Amino acid sequence: MNATVVEDAAALGALCERIEGVERVAFDTEFHNEKSYAARLMVLQLVVGDEVAIVDALRVGDLQPLADAFATKTLVGHALQSDLKIFADRFDRLPRAAFDTQLAAAFCGYGMSISLGDLVHDLTGTRLRKSQTVSDWSARPFTPQQLDYLVDDVRYLIPMADALRARLESAGRWPWYEEDARDLVDPARYRQDPERLYLRIPGAMRMNRRELGILREIARLRDTLARERDVPLKYIIPDDVMSGLVALRPSKRDDLSQLRRLDAGARKHFGDRIVAAVAAGLALEEDALPRRPARPAGADREAVVSCLSVLINALATENDLPASLLAPRAALERVARELPPTPEAIADTIGAGGWRAALVAQPLHALLTGETALAIGGSAAGNPHVERVELKSTDNA
Repeated sequence: MNATVVEDAAALGALCERIEGVERVAFDTEFHNEKSYAARLMVLQLVVGDEVAIVDALRVGDLQPLADAFATKTLVGHALQSDLKIFADRFDRLPRAAFDTQLAAAFCGYGMSISLGDLVHDLTGTRLRKSQTVSDWSARPFTPQQLDYLVDDVRYLIPMADALRARLESAGRWPWYEEDARDLVDPARYRQDPERLYLRIPGAMRMNRRELGILREIARLRDTLARERDVPLKYIIPDDVMSGLVALRPSKRDDLSQLRRLDAGARKHFGDRIVAAVAAGLALEEDALPRRPARPAGADREAVVSCLSVLINALATENDLPASLLAPRAALERVARELPPTPEAIADTIGAGGWRAALVAQPLHALLTGETALAIGGSAAGNPHVERVELKSTDNA
Protein backbone atom coordinates (compact mmCIF):
# COMPACT_ATOMS: atom_id res chain seq x y z
CA MET A 1 0.00 0.00 0.00
CA ASN A 2 1.50 3.33 -1.11
CA ALA A 3 2.16 5.95 1.57
CA THR A 4 2.78 9.69 1.17
CA VAL A 5 3.59 12.32 3.79
CA VAL A 6 1.48 15.48 3.61
CA GLU A 7 3.48 18.46 4.86
CA ASP A 8 1.91 21.63 3.40
CA ALA A 9 -1.41 23.23 2.54
CA ALA A 10 -1.19 22.37 -1.16
CA ALA A 11 -0.70 18.67 -0.47
CA LEU A 12 -3.52 18.77 2.08
CA GLY A 13 -5.81 20.35 -0.50
CA ALA A 14 -5.01 17.58 -2.98
CA LEU A 15 -5.73 14.98 -0.29
CA CYS A 16 -9.10 16.60 0.47
CA GLU A 17 -9.99 16.37 -3.22
CA ARG A 18 -9.23 12.64 -3.17
CA ILE A 19 -11.39 12.25 -0.08
CA GLU A 20 -14.33 13.72 -2.02
CA GLY A 21 -14.26 10.65 -4.27
CA VAL A 22 -14.65 8.00 -1.55
CA GLU A 23 -17.35 7.07 0.96
CA ARG A 24 -15.09 5.78 3.74
CA VAL A 25 -11.76 6.93 5.13
CA ALA A 26 -9.70 4.84 7.53
CA PHE A 27 -8.44 7.15 10.23
CA ASP A 28 -6.16 7.36 13.26
CA THR A 29 -4.27 10.09 15.10
CA GLU A 30 -1.20 10.51 17.23
CA PHE A 31 -1.44 13.28 19.80
CA HIS A 32 0.15 14.58 22.99
CA ASN A 33 -1.99 15.74 25.91
CA GLU A 34 0.32 15.72 28.89
CA LYS A 35 1.00 19.48 28.96
CA SER A 36 -2.02 21.05 27.30
CA TYR A 37 -5.70 21.71 28.01
CA ALA A 38 -6.82 19.92 24.85
CA ALA A 39 -4.97 17.18 23.01
CA ARG A 40 -2.43 18.50 20.49
CA LEU A 41 -2.52 16.75 17.17
CA MET A 42 0.87 15.61 15.93
CA VAL A 43 0.05 13.20 13.10
CA LEU A 44 -3.03 11.91 11.28
CA GLN A 45 -2.98 8.67 9.31
CA LEU A 46 -5.59 8.09 6.60
CA VAL A 47 -6.40 5.46 4.02
CA VAL A 48 -8.07 7.04 1.00
CA GLY A 49 -8.78 4.47 -1.68
CA ASP A 50 -5.61 2.40 -1.97
CA GLU A 51 -3.27 5.07 -0.59
CA VAL A 52 -2.07 5.84 2.92
CA ALA A 53 -1.60 9.52 3.70
CA ILE A 54 0.49 10.58 6.70
CA VAL A 55 -0.54 14.14 7.56
CA ASP A 56 2.13 16.04 9.49
CA ALA A 57 -0.13 18.19 11.66
CA LEU A 58 2.74 20.32 12.96
CA ARG A 59 3.93 21.33 9.49
CA VAL A 60 0.55 21.66 7.80
CA GLY A 61 -0.85 23.83 10.56
CA ASP A 62 -4.43 24.57 9.46
CA LEU A 63 -6.35 21.29 9.34
CA GLN A 64 -9.81 22.83 9.00
CA PRO A 65 -10.06 21.75 5.30
CA LEU A 66 -9.56 18.15 6.40
CA ALA A 67 -12.26 18.43 9.07
CA ASP A 68 -14.59 19.88 6.44
CA ALA A 69 -13.78 17.04 4.03
CA PHE A 70 -14.63 14.47 6.70
CA ALA A 71 -18.05 16.00 7.36
CA THR A 72 -19.83 13.98 4.66
CA LYS A 73 -17.84 10.75 5.05
CA THR A 74 -17.73 7.67 7.24
CA LEU A 75 -14.54 7.47 9.28
CA VAL A 76 -13.31 3.98 10.11
CA GLY A 77 -11.05 3.64 13.13
CA HIS A 78 -10.29 1.76 16.33
CA ALA A 79 -11.35 3.24 19.70
CA LEU A 80 -12.42 6.43 17.94
CA GLN A 81 -13.78 8.47 20.82
CA SER A 82 -10.50 10.23 21.67
CA ASP A 83 -9.78 10.97 18.01
CA LEU A 84 -13.25 12.34 17.36
CA LYS A 85 -13.17 14.46 20.52
CA ILE A 86 -10.17 16.31 19.10
CA PHE A 87 -12.17 17.20 15.99
CA ALA A 88 -15.21 18.20 18.02
CA ASP A 89 -13.11 20.41 20.33
CA ARG A 90 -10.76 21.89 17.76
CA PHE A 91 -12.90 22.22 14.63
CA ASP A 92 -16.48 21.87 15.88
CA ARG A 93 -16.96 19.35 13.08
CA LEU A 94 -17.62 15.63 13.13
CA PRO A 95 -17.98 13.12 10.29
CA ARG A 96 -21.35 12.03 8.95
CA ALA A 97 -20.84 8.56 10.43
CA ALA A 98 -18.18 6.46 12.14
CA PHE A 99 -17.34 2.78 12.21
CA ASP A 100 -15.41 1.91 15.36
CA THR A 101 -13.82 -1.53 15.04
CA GLN A 102 -13.38 -1.78 18.82
CA LEU A 103 -17.08 -1.13 19.45
CA ALA A 104 -18.11 -3.50 16.65
CA ALA A 105 -15.81 -6.16 18.08
CA ALA A 106 -17.53 -5.79 21.48
CA PHE A 107 -20.85 -6.75 19.86
CA CYS A 108 -19.07 -9.73 18.29
CA GLY A 109 -17.95 -11.12 21.65
CA TYR A 110 -14.40 -9.75 21.83
CA GLY A 111 -14.90 -7.73 25.01
CA MET A 112 -14.98 -3.99 25.39
CA SER A 113 -11.31 -3.09 25.15
CA ILE A 114 -9.59 -5.37 22.63
CA SER A 115 -6.48 -3.73 21.23
CA LEU A 116 -5.99 -2.97 17.56
CA GLY A 117 -3.06 -5.38 17.42
CA ASP A 118 -5.01 -8.28 18.89
CA LEU A 119 -8.00 -7.65 16.64
CA VAL A 120 -5.84 -7.40 13.52
CA HIS A 121 -4.14 -10.67 14.42
CA ASP A 122 -7.43 -12.45 15.07
CA LEU A 123 -9.12 -11.23 11.89
CA THR A 124 -6.18 -11.21 9.46
CA GLY A 125 -3.47 -13.38 11.04
CA THR A 126 -1.01 -10.45 10.90
CA ARG A 127 0.99 -9.32 13.91
CA LEU A 128 1.55 -5.58 14.02
CA ARG A 129 4.87 -4.12 15.00
CA LYS A 130 4.06 -2.00 18.06
CA SER A 131 7.56 -0.70 18.79
CA GLN A 132 6.53 2.98 18.62
CA THR A 133 3.66 3.08 21.11
CA VAL A 134 5.53 5.59 23.33
CA SER A 135 7.22 7.43 20.48
CA ASP A 136 7.73 11.20 20.60
CA TRP A 137 5.48 12.30 17.75
CA SER A 138 6.64 15.91 17.99
CA ALA A 139 10.13 14.95 16.74
CA ARG A 140 10.97 15.48 13.06
CA PRO A 141 11.81 13.96 10.66
CA PHE A 142 9.87 10.71 11.07
CA THR A 143 12.03 7.62 11.31
CA PRO A 144 11.39 4.64 9.00
CA GLN A 145 10.17 2.72 12.06
CA GLN A 146 7.68 5.48 12.89
CA LEU A 147 6.35 5.54 9.33
CA ASP A 148 5.89 1.76 9.34
CA TYR A 149 3.99 2.03 12.62
CA LEU A 150 1.76 4.82 11.30
CA VAL A 151 0.89 2.84 8.18
CA ASP A 152 0.17 -0.34 10.13
CA ASP A 153 -2.30 1.53 12.36
CA VAL A 154 -4.68 2.17 9.46
CA ARG A 155 -3.96 -0.24 6.61
CA TYR A 156 -6.18 -3.06 7.95
CA LEU A 157 -9.08 -0.96 9.24
CA ILE A 158 -11.44 -1.08 6.27
CA PRO A 159 -11.09 -4.84 5.63
CA MET A 160 -11.63 -5.40 9.38
CA ALA A 161 -14.73 -3.19 9.32
CA ASP A 162 -16.15 -5.26 6.47
CA ALA A 163 -15.44 -8.52 8.29
CA LEU A 164 -16.98 -7.27 11.53
CA ARG A 165 -20.07 -5.94 9.79
CA ALA A 166 -20.60 -9.32 8.13
CA ARG A 167 -20.45 -10.99 11.56
CA LEU A 168 -22.84 -8.47 13.08
CA GLU A 169 -25.33 -8.91 10.27
CA SER A 170 -25.10 -12.68 10.50
CA ALA A 171 -25.77 -12.53 14.25
CA GLY A 172 -28.63 -10.05 13.84
CA ARG A 173 -26.72 -7.44 15.83
CA TRP A 174 -26.03 -4.87 13.15
CA PRO A 175 -28.97 -2.69 14.36
CA TRP A 176 -27.59 -2.94 17.91
CA TYR A 177 -24.21 -1.69 16.76
CA GLU A 178 -25.72 1.08 14.62
CA GLU A 179 -27.70 2.38 17.58
CA ASP A 180 -24.58 2.80 19.70
CA ALA A 181 -22.37 4.00 16.83
CA ARG A 182 -24.65 6.97 16.19
CA ASP A 183 -23.53 8.41 19.53
CA LEU A 184 -19.94 8.58 18.26
CA VAL A 185 -20.83 11.43 15.90
CA ASP A 186 -23.20 13.23 18.27
CA PRO A 187 -21.55 16.56 19.23
CA ALA A 188 -23.26 16.44 22.65
CA ARG A 189 -21.08 13.45 23.56
CA TYR A 190 -17.97 15.63 23.51
CA ARG A 191 -19.25 18.76 25.23
CA GLN A 192 -17.87 19.50 28.66
CA ASP A 193 -20.42 18.94 31.41
CA PRO A 194 -20.21 22.06 33.60
CA GLU A 195 -21.29 20.07 36.66
CA ARG A 196 -18.28 17.76 36.35
CA LEU A 197 -15.95 20.72 36.64
CA TYR A 198 -16.54 20.87 40.39
CA LEU A 199 -18.18 17.58 41.42
CA ARG A 200 -15.08 15.59 40.47
CA ILE A 201 -12.86 17.65 42.78
CA PRO A 202 -11.90 15.66 45.91
CA GLY A 203 -13.94 16.76 48.92
CA ALA A 204 -16.93 18.03 46.93
CA MET A 205 -19.18 15.26 48.25
CA ARG A 206 -18.68 16.53 51.81
CA MET A 207 -19.44 20.19 51.10
CA ASN A 208 -22.63 22.03 51.90
CA ARG A 209 -24.54 23.93 49.22
CA ARG A 210 -22.82 27.29 49.87
CA GLU A 211 -19.39 25.67 49.68
CA LEU A 212 -20.41 23.94 46.48
CA GLY A 213 -21.50 27.29 45.06
CA ILE A 214 -18.07 28.74 45.75
CA LEU A 215 -16.35 25.65 44.40
CA ARG A 216 -18.41 25.80 41.21
CA GLU A 217 -17.40 29.41 40.54
CA ILE A 218 -13.72 28.65 41.12
CA ALA A 219 -13.93 25.55 38.91
CA ARG A 220 -15.46 27.58 36.08
CA LEU A 221 -12.68 30.14 36.40
CA ARG A 222 -10.00 27.45 36.44
CA ASP A 223 -11.45 25.90 33.29
CA THR A 224 -11.53 29.29 31.52
CA LEU A 225 -7.93 30.08 32.50
CA ALA A 226 -6.68 26.65 31.48
CA ARG A 227 -8.45 26.92 28.12
CA GLU A 228 -7.03 30.42 27.51
CA ARG A 229 -3.50 29.27 28.27
CA ASP A 230 -3.87 25.76 26.79
CA VAL A 231 -2.48 24.06 29.89
CA PRO A 232 -3.88 21.27 32.12
CA LEU A 233 -6.25 22.34 34.87
CA LYS A 234 -3.78 21.36 37.58
CA TYR A 235 -1.25 23.86 36.17
CA ILE A 236 -3.68 26.66 37.06
CA ILE A 237 -4.91 25.53 40.49
CA PRO A 238 -4.20 22.03 41.88
CA ASP A 239 -7.24 20.06 43.05
CA ASP A 240 -6.29 20.18 46.73
CA VAL A 241 -5.93 23.97 46.52
CA MET A 242 -9.47 24.20 45.10
CA SER A 243 -10.84 22.79 48.36
CA GLY A 244 -8.48 25.03 50.32
CA LEU A 245 -9.86 28.13 48.57
CA VAL A 246 -13.40 27.14 49.54
CA ALA A 247 -12.36 26.83 53.18
CA LEU A 248 -10.26 30.03 53.16
CA ARG A 249 -12.79 32.23 51.33
CA PRO A 250 -10.19 34.91 50.48
CA SER A 251 -11.50 38.49 50.25
CA LYS A 252 -8.30 40.02 48.85
CA ARG A 253 -5.33 38.79 46.84
CA ASP A 254 -2.95 38.86 49.83
CA ASP A 255 -5.09 36.23 51.55
CA LEU A 256 -4.02 33.73 48.89
CA SER A 257 -0.48 33.61 50.31
CA GLN A 258 -1.84 31.34 53.05
CA LEU A 259 -2.09 28.53 50.48
CA ARG A 260 1.49 27.38 49.90
CA ARG A 261 0.62 25.30 46.82
CA LEU A 262 -0.79 28.33 45.00
CA ASP A 263 2.46 29.81 43.70
CA ALA A 264 3.40 33.49 43.47
CA GLY A 265 2.94 33.53 39.70
CA ALA A 266 -0.65 32.34 39.99
CA ARG A 267 -1.40 34.87 42.73
CA LYS A 268 0.07 37.68 40.63
CA HIS A 269 -1.53 36.84 37.27
CA PHE A 270 -5.03 35.77 38.29
CA GLY A 271 -5.27 36.17 42.05
CA ASP A 272 -7.85 38.94 41.70
CA ARG A 273 -10.00 36.73 39.48
CA ILE A 274 -9.89 33.95 42.10
CA VAL A 275 -11.04 36.39 44.77
CA ALA A 276 -13.84 37.57 42.46
CA ALA A 277 -14.93 33.96 41.84
CA VAL A 278 -15.12 33.31 45.59
CA ALA A 279 -17.15 36.49 46.02
CA ALA A 280 -19.52 35.40 43.25
CA GLY A 281 -20.09 32.09 45.03
CA LEU A 282 -20.76 33.85 48.32
CA ALA A 283 -23.24 36.22 46.64
CA LEU A 284 -25.40 33.50 45.10
CA GLU A 285 -29.02 33.47 46.19
CA GLU A 286 -30.06 30.39 48.13
CA ASP A 287 -32.16 28.98 45.29
CA ALA A 288 -29.26 29.40 42.84
CA LEU A 289 -26.89 27.23 44.89
CA PRO A 290 -26.08 23.78 43.50
CA ARG A 291 -27.80 20.80 45.03
CA ARG A 292 -25.69 18.46 47.09
CA PRO A 293 -24.75 15.25 45.27
CA ALA A 294 -26.72 12.17 46.21
CA ARG A 295 -25.20 10.50 49.23
CA PRO A 296 -23.51 7.14 48.71
CA ALA A 297 -25.83 4.19 49.09
CA GLY A 298 -26.19 2.68 52.54
CA ALA A 299 -25.36 -0.94 53.21
CA ASP A 300 -28.79 -2.24 52.13
CA ARG A 301 -28.88 -0.22 48.91
CA GLU A 302 -25.29 -1.17 48.19
CA ALA A 303 -26.29 -4.83 48.47
CA VAL A 304 -29.12 -4.20 45.99
CA VAL A 305 -26.67 -2.57 43.57
CA SER A 306 -24.39 -5.59 43.90
CA CYS A 307 -27.26 -7.95 43.08
CA LEU A 308 -28.24 -5.86 40.07
CA SER A 309 -24.61 -5.93 38.94
CA VAL A 310 -24.54 -9.72 39.20
CA LEU A 311 -27.66 -9.89 37.05
CA ILE A 312 -26.16 -7.56 34.44
CA ASN A 313 -23.02 -9.71 34.35
CA ALA A 314 -25.15 -12.83 33.89
CA LEU A 315 -27.09 -11.21 31.03
CA ALA A 316 -23.82 -10.12 29.45
CA THR A 317 -22.46 -13.66 29.65
CA GLU A 318 -25.65 -15.11 28.16
CA ASN A 319 -25.38 -12.73 25.21
CA ASP A 320 -21.58 -12.76 24.82
CA LEU A 321 -21.37 -9.02 25.46
CA PRO A 322 -19.33 -6.87 27.86
CA ALA A 323 -21.30 -6.00 30.99
CA SER A 324 -20.30 -2.34 30.64
CA LEU A 325 -22.12 -2.26 27.31
CA LEU A 326 -25.40 -3.13 29.03
CA ALA A 327 -25.54 -0.82 32.06
CA PRO A 328 -22.80 1.05 33.94
CA ARG A 329 -22.68 0.81 37.72
CA ALA A 330 -23.77 4.44 38.11
CA ALA A 331 -27.00 3.60 36.29
CA LEU A 332 -27.65 0.66 38.61
CA GLU A 333 -27.06 2.91 41.60
CA ARG A 334 -29.81 5.20 40.28
CA VAL A 335 -32.14 2.20 39.98
CA ALA A 336 -31.43 1.14 43.58
CA ARG A 337 -31.96 4.70 44.79
CA GLU A 338 -35.12 5.54 42.81
CA LEU A 339 -36.73 2.05 42.54
CA PRO A 340 -38.55 2.64 39.23
CA PRO A 341 -41.91 0.80 39.32
CA THR A 342 -42.05 -0.57 35.75
CA PRO A 343 -39.64 -1.99 33.17
CA GLU A 344 -40.23 1.12 31.07
CA ALA A 345 -39.34 3.35 34.00
CA ILE A 346 -36.20 1.29 34.62
CA ALA A 347 -35.16 1.70 30.98
CA ASP A 348 -35.66 5.44 31.31
CA THR A 349 -33.71 5.59 34.57
CA ILE A 350 -30.66 3.85 33.11
CA GLY A 351 -30.91 5.70 29.81
CA ALA A 352 -31.50 2.51 27.83
CA GLY A 353 -33.43 2.35 24.60
CA GLY A 354 -33.82 -0.02 21.68
CA TRP A 355 -31.99 -3.31 21.97
CA ARG A 356 -30.50 -2.47 25.38
CA ALA A 357 -33.87 -1.77 26.99
CA ALA A 358 -35.30 -4.97 25.52
CA LEU A 359 -32.42 -6.98 26.96
CA VAL A 360 -32.13 -5.64 30.52
CA ALA A 361 -35.24 -3.72 31.64
CA GLN A 362 -37.59 -6.65 32.30
CA PRO A 363 -34.96 -8.83 34.09
CA LEU A 364 -33.99 -5.90 36.31
CA HIS A 365 -37.63 -5.24 37.14
CA ALA A 366 -38.27 -8.91 37.90
CA LEU A 367 -35.31 -9.03 40.29
CA LEU A 368 -36.28 -5.78 42.02
CA THR A 369 -39.87 -6.95 42.56
CA GLY A 370 -38.94 -10.43 43.78
CA GLU A 371 -40.38 -12.23 40.75
CA THR A 372 -36.98 -13.81 40.12
CA ALA A 373 -33.98 -14.64 42.25
CA LEU A 374 -30.33 -15.30 41.49
CA ALA A 375 -28.73 -18.67 42.18
CA ILE A 376 -25.45 -20.38 41.44
CA GLY A 377 -25.78 -23.48 39.31
CA GLY A 378 -23.33 -25.92 37.80
CA SER A 379 -20.95 -26.08 40.75
CA ALA A 380 -21.21 -29.86 41.02
CA ALA A 381 -20.05 -30.16 37.41
CA GLY A 382 -17.20 -27.73 37.99
CA ASN A 383 -18.87 -25.01 35.92
CA PRO A 384 -20.38 -22.50 38.34
CA HIS A 385 -22.57 -19.82 36.80
CA VAL A 386 -25.35 -17.45 37.77
CA GLU A 387 -28.89 -18.55 37.01
CA ARG A 388 -32.14 -16.60 37.16
CA VAL A 389 -34.79 -18.54 39.06
CA GLU A 390 -38.47 -17.68 38.73
CA LEU A 391 -40.14 -17.59 42.12
CA LYS A 392 -43.64 -19.01 42.65
CA SER A 393 -46.11 -16.55 44.02
CA THR A 394 -47.22 -17.12 47.63
CA ASP A 395 -50.30 -14.97 47.11
CA ASN A 396 -53.39 -17.25 47.46
CA ALA A 397 -55.86 -14.51 46.75
